Amino acid sequence: MPSASDDLAYSLDPVLWAEEVLGYHPDPWQADLLRSRSRKIILNCSRQSGKSTTCAALGLHESIYRRPSFGLVIAPTQDQSSELMLKFDEFRGAVELPSDYLSTDTKLAIRFANGNRFIARPGSEKSARSFSAVTLLLEDEASRVLDDLYNSVRPMLAVSNGRHILMSTPFGKRGHFFKIWSEERDLWEWYEIPAEMCPRISKEFLEEELRTNPWFEQEYHCVFMETVDSVFTFDQIAAAISDEVEPLFGVD
Repeated sequence: MPSASDDLAYSLDPVLWAEEVLGYHPDPWQADLLRSRSRKIILNCSRQSGKSTTCAALGLHESIYRRPSFGLVIAPTQDQSSELMLKFDEFRGAVELPSDYLSTDTKLAIRFANGNRFIARPGSEKSARSFSAVTLLLEDEASRVLDDLYNSVRPMLAVSNGRHILMSTPFGKRGHFFKIWSEERDLWEWYEIPAEMCPRISKEFLEEELRTNPWFEQEYHCVFMETVDSVFTFDQIAAAISDEVEPLFGVD
């Protein structure tokens, strides 16, 4: 068990805690994210950049040191939300907690003895909208989360003044993740993390992917590509819309 002074230091600095307790050494941008207290954060990241791992560590730190804390993970599918939950659980195994610290523990829902909860849910508006007073909402693979789900979970943060973190690799010029990144980024703390910022991805691997993967710019350079089923590009559609043109027919 850490001493009282160590525990105070860990509560104040999640990076110190992650390094000394979890054995997790974050990249510079990951350390910035762990220390951030911004309410709205959007992560536009390369594949395999470590965004889910960092958010799992953040969720565990808040579950231990912030009260009240209710962390909720949503993702397009149950498998994807379960993956972040698995990382959370692996980190939890490295923390020396009293044997009675966890009062309930299931695969996708953990309740700590201090009353805090951390829960993962699939990409279903019906399965997620029943929660309230969420303090940390983690939206994994946000570019593929349906807008209906995104809109239904936002009110969960109203009373708690909770934090919302969107994390994803781009998936075309569509949906709320693209809209926020392209039109509302000034309202969010934002991170753009191409593959070259991840020391675990080799130059040789990226060179091969550049030659063989048609989605290279999207998967590794955070670029929102045109959707393959579009007749017109996003920019063409945007250019054709004007607020200055009067409608042909009256509007009631």
